[in-house]
Amino acid sequence: MSVLAEVFIRYSRYAAVLRWLTLSLFAYVATVFVVGVPWLQVAREMVLPRLSGSGAYLTTVVAVFGTTISPYLFFWQAGQEVEDEKEDPASRPLRSAPEQAPTQMKRMQLDTVVGMGFSNIIALFIMLTTAATLHAHGVTNIETSSQAADALRPIAGHFTFTVFALGIIGTGLLALPVLAGSAAYAVGEALAWRVGLTQRPGRARAFYLAIAAATFIGTLMNFTPLDPIKALFWSAVVNGVTAVPLMVMIMFMAKSRKIMGQFTLSRSLATLGWLSTAAMAAAAFGMVATWGD
Repeated sequence: MSVLAEVFIRYSRYAAVLRWLTLSLFAYVATVFVVGVPWLQVAREMVLPRLSGSGAYLTTVVAVFGTTISPYLFFWQAGQEVEDEKEDPASRPLRSAPEQAPTQMKRMQLDTVVGMGFSNIIALFIMLTTAATLHAHGVTNIETSSQAADALRPIAGHFTFTVFALGIIGTGLLALPVLAGSAAYAVGEALAWRVGLTQRPGRARAFYLAIAAATFIGTLMNFTPLDPIKALFWSAVVNGVTAVPLMVMIMFMAKSRKIMGQFTLSRSLATLGWLSTAAMAAAAFGMVATWGD
């Protein structure tokens, strides 16, 4: 069903409906204020966290980085900017229409700040909720989605699994085209296919077949004995490691006048970009160096 929607329905319409389901994730925000979180301790730990050099700690740091700066987002974001430019008759590539740059740059900045802001706020409250409910009661090894849903029980009660399911279904249906689509963009652009979710199926057969194949492989994993929670964790670790070389390449490309023309990175943004890349690399190297500790 998801593949059919991706192929035959314009993604902008598809996402506009499904994104409302993700509002159920705000149940985690409400739960935090019900269970009685020690806010002074939370504030202190956020400002002055207890750092550790153990392998398990650094692996978790890499996983957190990997969920925030994921390699597939590089391909997806770039692809969607091209899609938006193609759909808008008034838009043109900025290198050939630099006068559109101020408006487009502000739009992209707002989109990034709002999107990353909300995603990180929700992630923070999910961690606070699970810490105050599951971890506080000795539940430290979550292996199923039903265990994860229990974190919502203080506020959702008998509707716990309904609320959790709505969030999972909504975010899952939004994530499927992102994950499968980014893989199709990466492969398609490397092999010079015609790519894009605005393309008609008959004009981009290989691209849509790649999306269907990626979705099918993901579906098959549901029938394996693989622990889904551990799979999510280790996929985040892999993302955190593989993001490093991609970020290095992106930084060099973003500073190249041959590639970017007059839109090369400013010194301040380049500094932030290299600091972020260095932090990701340090965490990944530290994890490998302490492996088995």
